[in-house]
Amino acid sequence: MATVTTTALACLLAGAALAGCGTGEDKSAGDLLDEANATMRKLDSVTVDITNRTTSGTVTSHLVTDLDSRCRSKTEMPGGGALEQIRLGETDYVRPNRAYLRKWKKTPGATGEQKLWVKTPVDPAGSGDGLTSCERPFDSFGTAKKGGSTRVGGTKAVELIVTDKADKEGTYTFYVAGEGEPYLLKTVYKNGAQHTTTSFSTFDEPLDVRAPKAGEVLSTPGGSR
Repeated sequence: MATVTTTALACLLAGAALAGCGTGEDKSAGDLLDEANATMRKLDSVTVDITNRTTSGTVTSHLVTDLDSRCRSKTEMPGGGALEQIRLGETDYVRPNRAYLRKWKKTPGATGEQKLWVKTPVDPAGSGDGLTSCERPFDSFGTAKKGGSTRVGGTKAVELIVTDKADKEGTYTFYVAGEGEPYLLKTVYKNGAQHTTTSFSTFDEPLDVRAPKAGEVLSTPGGSR
């Protein structure tokens, strides 16, 4: 531990251009992934876009979050169903569209578009009914190895390929920024029946998540206006 600390201090004082000072090229895949996850956990805000393709169809979601208790999301499902959500602390505002109510909530009588938001307390049991948590785990797992170099959205990136004994059929590819802050730019998960791409952007941008206007909110027995 003392040797690692001494080396890090020497590199900090002398500059990273010196040989042996831990540039991205000589760091292990595990170290790069740990560094990226640590950087992501420190963010005050981030945008997350997910596309999940399975044999049942494609589900997409767009999430803007502070990674804690304030976020806004929209999830779109096969057949045109969509669910919007705003979470502010202990309160959820939820707005499903007509196709979602018909298919996912088994409400065949839904004939008009739902323009009002439903205000309810956050369910401490988790993300039931398709609701999204503002939090995201950025944790390392499995065995990582380096892939090639590429670009993600114009940013130079390093591919890190991760396999996990708990999921023998699946492979994860993490794309970590190779310039500037070591952000996690994208992850791709593949197995025989699923292909999920998660993209991260707008790091630490001002977060504009607020409650709907009072006239746009429908009260429910479990909540208040």
